[in-house]
Amino acid sequence: MNKRIKYNGINHLAMVTADMDATIRFWRDFLGMRLVAGLGSKNYRHYFLEISKTDMIAFFEWPDVTAIPEKDHGIPVKGPFAFDHVSIGVESDDDLVALKGRFKAADMWVSEVIDHGFIHSIYAFDPNNIPIEFSAPVAQVDIRKNPRMLDPQPTQTALEGSEPLPDRWPEPVLHSVGPDRAIYPGEGKIFEDDHTAKGTKP
Repeated sequence: MNKRIKYNGINHLAMVTADMDATIRFWRDFLGMRLVAGLGSKNYRHYFLEISKTDMIAFFEWPDVTAIPEKDHGIPVKGPFAFDHVSIGVESDDDLVALKGRFKAADMWVSEVIDHGFIHSIYAFDPNNIPIEFSAPVAQVDIRKNPRMLDPQPTQTALEGSEPLPDRWPEPVLHSVGPDRAIYPGEGKIFEDDHTAKGTKP
């Protein structure tokens, strides 16, 4: 039987900017998210901002990148495409109203509050033209506790249900020792080294 992986959120969503300062001013100072880590070299920067206890958004700053064209959330396009928008959860409709007020005070475009049945949402853009949605839960409609398939023409695989089905993929080979368990150093190891140098646990 395959081991059930315990996911705890989006560790980080990695985006790209040509202007890290403008990006920090928006995500940290305007939206109020903490800047928790920064890496850099002569070719790039890579900074992380905390959305919640389990979720971050990160930005690479690449010197030769250009901003994406502005595209409305959820509008179909043709050709190669993968990312449409990021939705950031907030606790209540009051948070949506507060955010909407911030956008209006800064003379930035923000949508009206839209009722999606299980969430209420507003829509906006960051300085890189990244489409953002902010979503508040509707208390009486919890699709995590009570999944619903309301598509009148669902795919065949979707009709198999919400729970992961065992034995659809090859059984993994799990090793307690050996190269599969090795952890190779990456650029961010300097954070661990910094903790060690200060005599604290990483």
